[in-house]
Amino acid sequence: MREVAFIKQNKQKWLDFEHAIFGKAKKNPDEMASLYIHLVNDLSYAQTYYPKSKTVVYLNYLASQIYQKIYKTKREEKNRLVYFFSTEVPLLVYQYKRYLKYAFILFFASVAIGVVSAKYDENFVRLILGDSYVNMTLENIKEGNPVAVYKSGSNWGSFIGITLNNLYVGARCYIYGVFGGIGTFLVLIQNCIMLGSFQYFFYQQGVFWQSVSGIWIHGSMEIFGMVIEAGCGFILGASILFPKTYSRLNSFKIGFKDSLKIFLSTIPFTIAAGFLEGFITRYAIEMPGWLNVVIILGTLSIIGFYFLVYPTFVFKKLNPPT
Repeated sequence: MREVAFIKQNKQKWLDFEHAIFGKAKKNPDEMASLYIHLVNDLSYAQTYYPKSKTVVYLNYLASQIYQKIYKTKREEKNRLVYFFSTEVPLLVYQYKRYLKYAFILFFASVAIGVVSAKYDENFVRLILGDSYVNMTLENIKEGNPVAVYKSGSNWGSFIGITLNNLYVGARCYIYGVFGGIGTFLVLIQNCIMLGSFQYFFYQQGVFWQSVSGIWIHGSMEIFGMVIEAGCGFILGASILFPKTYSRLNSFKIGFKDSLKIFLSTIPFTIAAGFLEGFITRYAIEMPGWLNVVIILGTLSIIGFYFLVYPTFVFKKLNPPT
């Protein structure tokens, strides 16, 4: 489409945006969020086909103004927390979904590297996990409980210690994105290679199912959350490396605010994973197999739905087809 036709087609819509932005038309937060998504789509189109045009500058200005309108003058909700999780975060996840996709691709690739490395190098697992941990696990396998390590310590002590550690790992995965995403890349690939080699180690010892039924009771939320946190790190890194039409500083500010909100949304899942690991995983071997499966699939479904399915639902709800 020629630029003139593009402007003519969308001129009235952009004027409506101006009215909404500068107070000539009253819009509620959901309507403002919907306008913002539409405007970002137009801006992306213009940046692709008319990169040096004044249209890009104009749309970029409108987008920055409506963004400020949404997040600075938005009315207080009766329950701000509900709005944050039900609308604000899902819209951001939808907007930045490509970075989450990159994180999942890296996750599966890194786990595969760990599996292949453990398969063809018998010393790889000891190199990654350490001799003492491997020897302890082998002893636990001989005693009939491959995941006995999760029985150490008290319920509350394990829950608090594990949760704090997982929050620390997740924070590193996110904050290290400030180094152009390279820090996030290294943290994620290290943890995922460890995961892949660890799981293959149990497979080699003939206790794969016992390990899965124990580890993934809490691991579904813990690992999934870590991947989302890595996606947040990539968003942060991209805001520095690819400012587009923003100044690098303004791009970083926007990227930091958006990625931080997504990161904060993972914290309840990290806490839930810590609770499961501290109170439930220790009984994995004694529990019926069907109960293990229900917990694993249930936790995976909850976090998977929230980050992979629900954002599209919210976006379509706020942007019905014309």
